Amino acid sequence: MRNGIVVTLAAVCAGMLAWNLHTILLGLPDEARQDAIFRIMYFHIPGGILGLTGFGVGLACSLVYLVKKDLWWDALAASTTEVALVFSLINLITGSIWGRQQWGIWWAWDARLTGMLICCLVFAGYLMLRRAVEEPNARARLSAVVSVFGTMNAWFVYKAIDWFPRLQHPGPVLSFRTGGGRMDAALEMPLLWNALALLGLAIVLVMVRMRQEQASREIDSLRRMAHSY
Repeated sequence: MRNGIVVTLAAVCAGMLAWNLHTILLGLPDEARQDAIFRIMYFHIPGGILGLTGFGVGLACSLVYLVKKDLWWDALAASTTEVALVFSLINLITGSIWGRQQWGIWWAWDARLTGMLICCLVFAGYLMLRRAVEEPNARARLSAVVSVFGTMNAWFVYKAIDWFPRLQHPGPVLSFRTGGGRMDAALEMPLLWNALALLGLAIVLVMVRMRQEQASREIDSLRRMAHSY
C-alpha cells in the first residue's frame, strides 16, 4: 500500500514538474529587467520555502521525540531535515547563479545570504553528528539540540529582509506574503504550481528516507542483539 502511494505521488509530481517546466521555459515571456534569468526564481524561491519550513518541521518532530521517547519521531526529524537541506542548497546555488548574472558576482556577504549559508552548514553538521553517534537515544537527543540552534538561524534567514531592509538581497516578491511584492499573477501562478510540485517531491523523498531509516534501525537492532551473544 505504501509503495503504491509513493509511486503514485512521485508520478503525479513528475507530471506536474514536466508541465511546469514547459510553462516556465516556453510559455512565459522574459522579465523586463532580468531577461531570461528570472526563470531560476521558480526553483530558487520554492527551494528556500521548503528548506526553511522543513527545518521547522524537523525541529517539531525532535521536540515530540524528547517528550514521547519514540525513535520514530527522531527518524522523521532526520528524514525531513535531510530533505530540507537539499532544497536549501538548491536555493543557495540558484541564488548564486542569479547573483552572478545580475550583480556580476557569485556571492555577497549580506545578512540573508550569510545566514542561509550558516544554516546549511549547521544542518550538514547535524547529519554528520548522526553518523558519528551510534547509540540511538543519545543520537536523537544531540540531534534535537543541534536542530534547535539551526532552526533559530532559519528563522533569522526568513526575517532578515524585515530586520535589514537595506540588504543587497531582493525583497519579497510573492503578493500574499506580509510586506510582499507585487508579482504579476501571470508569473506568480506558475511559481505556486511549481512550489506545489516540489512539495510533493519533498514528501516522496521524506517517505523514502523514512523507510531507509526504519531498515537501518532494524539492522542496528539485529547487530546489537548479535553482539550481546
